[in-house]
Amino acid sequence: MNSIFYIVILIMSIVIHEISHGFMAEYFGDKTARFAGRLTLNPFKHLDPFGSVILPAVLVLSGSSILFGWARPVPYNPDNLSDKKWGTVAVAAAGVLANFFIALVFGTIMRFIPDFHLSVDLSKSLNFITSIIVITNLALGVFNLIPIPPLDGSKILFTLLPVSFYSLIAVIEQYSLILLLVFIVFFSSSLYPIIAFLFHLFTGLAL
Repeated sequence: MNSIFYIVILIMSIVIHEISHGFMAEYFGDKTARFAGRLTLNPFKHLDPFGSVILPAVLVLSGSSILFGWARPVPYNPDNLSDKKWGTVAVAAAGVLANFFIALVFGTIMRFIPDFHLSVDLSKSLNFITSIIVITNLALGVFNLIPIPPLDGSKILFTLLPVSFYSLIAVIEQYSLILLLVFIVFFSSSLYPIIAFLFHLFTGLAL
């Protein structure tokens, strides 16, 4: 039951991450996501079979300390953005910022739970739910900042790099899937200290 709960929270956090990209693109003048019907909280419009279901399920069932995933990218056309460079950066950053904002909101709630004077059982349940939401969104935010395509960190970094780096970017994009899988398998645990630090920063509690 807990595994299903974790995956549901992850899926909804991913959905909010994705529609944030779409709303930011619309803010900069591109309505591609709206025309595609992707500015919706309906998870079935966004799910990626591997990134939204299979990978999270494997991580949960294997007892991984890190839970992350992704959805089908919300489409947008950078040529429609009123500011192509900074619009692209803003669209890429919007999903990460949405996850960090969710973590901040529920982390703040956790700080005030003792002041609610709830019963012990209700307090524990609320702490459990809010902590999972905070951890999941922190993991998503940090994971998506990794500069490996198709993650948001790569879009931010590659947009800001000078033209002289374009040949290197092309090589990275060519082998992006391999690089991403290598990172997930061998280096994903390196994200834990960052997530633990942010969890303490947002909640005042140790992870």
